[in-house]
Amino acid sequence: MSSAHIFETRPPSPVSSELDEAVHRCLVAGFEGTTSFPDTLKRLIDRGLGGVVLFTRNIRDAEQVRELTDALRAIRPDLLVAIDNEGGGIGHLVTAGAPEVPGNYALGVVDDPNLTARCADALAGHLATLGITASYAPVADLQHHARNPVVRTRSFGADPELAARHLRAWIAATEARSIASCAKHFPGHGGTETDSHHAIAVDPRPYDELLTDLEPFRAAVAAGAPMLMSAHVVYPALDTNRPATLSRRILGDILRLDLGFEGVLVSDALEMKAIADRYGEAAGARIALAAGADQVVVAVPDLEVSLGCRDEVLDALRSGRLAEERVMEAAGRVRRLAERYAKPVAGPVAAWDAGAGAEAARRAVRARGLPPPVPGAHLVDLFPPPHPALHWGGEDLLSELRMVDPAAGGTAVSGEPADPAALADGILRISARAPLVVATCDAGLHPWQTRLRDALLARRPDAVRVDTGLPEGGALCSYGRGRVNLRAVAEVLAGV
Repeated sequence: MSSAHIFETRPPSPVSSELDEAVHRCLVAGFEGTTSFPDTLKRLIDRGLGGVVLFTRNIRDAEQVRELTDALRAIRPDLLVAIDNEGGGIGHLVTAGAPEVPGNYALGVVDDPNLTARCADALAGHLATLGITASYAPVADLQHHARNPVVRTRSFGADPELAARHLRAWIAATEARSIASCAKHFPGHGGTETDSHHAIAVDPRPYDELLTDLEPFRAAVAAGAPMLMSAHVVYPALDTNRPATLSRRILGDILRLDLGFEGVLVSDALEMKAIADRYGEAAGARIALAAGADQVVVAVPDLEVSLGCRDEVLDALRSGRLAEERVMEAAGRVRRLAERYAKPVAGPVAAWDAGAGAEAARRAVRARGLPPPVPGAHLVDLFPPPHPALHWGGEDLLSELRMVDPAAGGTAVSGEPADPAALADGILRISARAPLVVATCDAGLHPWQTRLRDALLARRPDAVRVDTGLPEGGALCSYGRGRVNLRAVAEVLAGV
């Protein structure tokens, strides 16, 4: 037996218990379960798991969520329990009674930071009642690119100063509830044409243009945001080939040295194809931590993926490919974050303004000229299928219109129809004696919507146009597809 063979079969040298705990603190895991959770997750928490992230799959109702978060913390009190809680169409907590607030774009249209703070306070207050103390929000990306498929109405807009003032308001309101906010996706995802959930995204703009996108993040850091989340985007002007999540230049030189951020840098989910397809989740975890991330997120409920990331980091520490000092530094930041935010505030949660979201949505819709009411209209609502990671898919304009105008009718079309011509003929036949309303959602990204809309307008030029995504020339704009956005549009159409 050769010495090389002996070396290959020798069990890996163990790391210290302190370092093992530090590695686990650098992980955030998704999981299956509403009232219980896998034994594998319990073991991870026992060894120091830094956090869990909840999704719609973990939510049934408010009482159940609070019982779940209490059970998780009973294993380890310093476990961070987080969720994406942006408002608008990001609705994981709908069945748990989440306050209805519009997405960021509508708040930017209104441009009332006090109203933004009231909406953020409502979201944070609700989280406090559920025992969720970390929110992966607000979005700090600027929406520059007309063909950007993923930021859009999640952004406050394209103006860095506008975004900065609303970020400050959101972060301050969230902090006042002792909930950890997280500005995302550093250094900005708004200049891409690709959704990093599906493929590697590239922002090709020159250095001087990219600096504009840093301003909202600079404001978030100055406002005391305890967390930032990185983007799985390549910026050739900043780092020739590595996405920000894996770039020492971006996370170290720019975020830590230039912006002076001292909080926890969280990766976007590693199973997103921008990372998983090019690097693999496990290698992505190792490289991200080496580059300067403090926590890496695996949002999928398959805990084998989280275990693979954990094992890759441990192996890299044993082999010297990853420095112990870097992991201990990251774990120290997570520990300080947990000391401040892991435990829910004791006692009753103060009430929040339940009407703030409706006020914001209505003010956004009324921010420009309005068409006359069309009671009893036939509405055609065209919108893309729900995004599996971002949109829970429970809203449509037709349902909201019928709630305020029972005489209204119509058709909701989610995704390209099999026979657009036949659909258009049927709509025109049924709606012949009623006012026609044609609503689209980001038709510029979905040509089938443009074709169907134009076919209807060619034969019914009197139809009222509605945009439920970014404004594209419609007569009426909701600036988002959150339920409260759609209800505000429905009220205008019905003359309520």
